[in-house]
Parts: sequence; C-alpha cells; structure tokens
Amino acid sequence: MEIVVAGRHTDVPERFRRHVEDKLAKLEPLAPRAQRIDVEVTHEPNPRQASAAERVELTVVGKGPVIRAEACADDRYGAFDLAIDKLAERLRRARDRRKSHRGKVPTPVADALPPLPEPEAEPVAPQPDEDGVTETTLGDSPVVIREKVHLARPMTVDDALYEMELVGHDFFLFVDAETAQPSVAYRRRGWSYGIIKLDAAVTSIGDGQASGVAAPAGAAAGA
Repeated sequence: MEIVVAGRHTDVPERFRRHVEDKLAKLEPLAPRAQRIDVEVTHEPNPRQASAAERVELTVVGKGPVIRAEACADDRYGAFDLAIDKLAERLRRARDRRKSHRGKVPTPVADALPPLPEPEAEPVAPQPDEDGVTETTLGDSPVVIREKVHLARPMTVDDALYEMELVGHDFFLFVDAETAQPSVAYRRRGWSYGIIKLDAAVTSIGDGQASGVAAPAGAAAGA
C-alpha cells in the first residue's frame, strides 16, 4: 500500500513522514483493498486560528468507495492522531459492511438516465488540476467557483448514506438506482437524514420565471 504525504502552504519534515507511515501501516489489515493513502497537511498562518492551525486530511483510494477523514489541532501530530482515529473507525465500518454483504449477488442496474445535451463551446476552457478540480471566477467579480466532476453510478439510498458516512460529509450526491433520478442525501439532527430528488421533466410556470428546486430550510447546515 502506497502512502503519499504532501504539504500545502507548509513543509513536511522527514520525522513526521516516518511517524505517519508507521501509524498508517498498522491500518493495512482494515483496508486490504486499499492501493494508496493520501496524506495532506495544511498550515493556517492566521494567528487567530492557532488552536486549529494544523489540518491533516487522510484519503484511502482503492477498490471500493473512497474513505476520508480529517481533523484540526494546534500541532500536526495531534491533528494526525485525531484524523487516524476517525479513519480507523470508518475502515472498520466498511469492513463490517463487506462481511455482512458477502455472498449476496448484487442486482444489476440499467442505465436509465436520458443522454445529456452537448455543452456549448466555451471560448477558454479552464484546465482541471491533478485532482480534477477546476477553479473559475464569476465574471469580473472576485468570487471564485470551485468545481469537481465525479463519476456517478446508480446506487440505493442505503449505499449513498453509507458512502456519505465514509467520507464524513454532511451531504452526498448520487443517482438513485430505483428511479434513475439525480439525488442528494443530507444529514439532519442525530441519525436523521433527508433526501432531495430532481425531476428531469421541464415544467413551464409562466413567463419571466425560472423553475428549480429549493433545498429545505436548514439543509445546508445539517438541520
């Protein structure tokens, strides 16, 4: 299993690299299908955020869903210890789920989504970075829009919630395997979740008005 350590706005000393590699090597039995673990260390120079000046993000890449964990602390060793504890718990959860599903034959899902229209040609197409992320500015304003395209595959709501928990996010975009609708799962209070689905049908609601879907109040905050 390859371990890649990188620093953002900071240098990563060899001593810390060895510490990370030794700790992560112990997780290999929990992630037998992992091909690589990416470790990103970020330093926040703002003295007002000294208590969270060091952030460590761990990402397990391999066969199966991506598993991610991150944590902040006043030093990178503390942040790494917090992040690896979260990662170990998510790896155990993924291992237990594989055991419970072992022997079951998955039901094939037909691709029922209609073909997407061809996008209009852009005068200048921004090139994505090595992580597939594209950043553009909104017109002449200082607003920066960060865009990343993920490969979507149909999945059940249960699988979507499971993968959302593995990456530790408050929301998760997916294609519903039963309805073929683009959907988003989001965290509410406790172990309560919400699902928003998009209807691809175009409905006219009057001149000068635009149709769309509004998220429920508090959805963005995990209400």
